[in-house]
Formats: sequence, C-alpha cells, structure tokens
Amino acid sequence: MAKGGFRGGAYGGGMNANMIKQAQKMQQDMMKMQAELEEKEYEATAGGGVVTAKVNGKKELCALTIDPEAVDPEDVEMLQDMVIAAVNEALRKADASAAETMSKLTGGLNLGGLGF
Repeated sequence: MAKGGFRGGAYGGGMNANMIKQAQKMQQDMMKMQAELEEKEYEATAGGGVVTAKVNGKKELCALTIDPEAVDPEDVEMLQDMVIAAVNEALRKADASAAETMSKLTGGLNLGGLGF
C-alpha cells in the first residue's frame, strides 16, 4: 500500500458525519413530501366543462362527473374521448405538481431513478 494508506474511512469516498445527516434529512423530507403529494387531488375538465375528472397523487381516479348534456346515445365515442382527455389532463397536473415539489426539495437534482 502506498505511503499514507487509504483515506476513505468507514464511509468511503470521504463522506463525513454531517453529509450523512444531511442525506438522511433529505430522505426523510422526501418521504414526507411524497406522502403529502399522494394526498393531494387534481381536477381537470374536458368538452367545455361537461366532463370533470379528479385524481389523487397516487394517480387514482377519485371522481368523475359527466353533465347529462354530454350524454348522446348517438355519439358515445365523443363522451369516451372527453373522459379520457379529462383524466389524462388531471394526471398530467398531478405529475407536474410532484415534479415541481420534488425539484424544490432536491434543489434541482435529477432523482428520476428514485421514482420521483
């Protein structure tokens, strides 16, 4: 071994106790924020407001409201398209909110591999 030996210590790569505490706090904050995001609800409409979808942060559809004027037995496909559009927009809002919130917490670090 070269003179002076290995300097990585028990934490390897030179991480000190303060860095580890910061990483642990960030992890706790991220877990708390993830739980808060899962509880939020996001709403979107389609067809001029005749279809409204509400999803939560877990990407589950919580509510779907269809105005009776949107129901045309001769054009079921349009209603289906409006439902899909409203649900997808609500899910996009949930994703955008989660990305913005996590970006604030992580200071812009790309943690995409962690499921955020």
